[in-house]
Amino acid sequence: MSQPIFIYGAGGFAREVAWLIDCDRNAQFKVVGFIDDSGKKLEHWPDHRPVMSYEKARALAPEAGVVVSIAHPVVRRRISERLQADKVNQPVVTHHALELSERVVLGEGCVLCPGSRLTVDIIFGVGVHINLNCTIGHDVVIGDFCTLAPGVHVSGCVSIGKNVFIGTGASILNGTFDKPLTVGDGCVIAAGACLTKSAEAHTLYAGVPAIAKKQL
Repeated sequence: MSQPIFIYGAGGFAREVAWLIDCDRNAQFKVVGFIDDSGKKLEHWPDHRPVMSYEKARALAPEAGVVVSIAHPVVRRRISERLQADKVNQPVVTHHALELSERVVLGEGCVLCPGSRLTVDIIFGVGVHINLNCTIGHDVVIGDFCTLAPGVHVSGCVSIGKNVFIGTGASILNGTFDKPLTVGDGCVIAAGACLTKSAEAHTLYAGVPAIAKKQL
């Protein structure tokens, strides 16, 4: 029997995650609805399943798991911490059209979308989002609540901190075994950027090659 599950969020990515679960060949989960803090849905909500408040969802199906499908790392972390405090299951969700080796470690609440490829000796923290068509090379560590937007490429020997957002089409070049390329906590790497050197925490980087633009 499939486990009931709510999608926390009522935007575009939330609907994509619901689709990801719907087409699971193993039918491990069944989406029963969406959670939005306001309890409201978009004016032209295209999904047939209801949008409701967190309190209503918990009352309706207290045994259901929850997948947090909000792109902003800090907001996602806050919601996940609330779920952890309430002892709500946050399962890992992956698509069958995903390539990853057995030497990939996934933290609670990770979401991995189709078309992505992950090689070997990769460690994810809690609540990491890997969007469509990303590639991640060997010996990479990605911290809690990071977001990789569609088409991000991370080369080998890279260490990414917590709450990092990497925009669509960005590339992170490789470090070395003795000196990984590092991306500090809270960094934002702009869409299309090419990061060739380590990035300081809480800083926006953009361009090719990427340079620091401002403190966040």
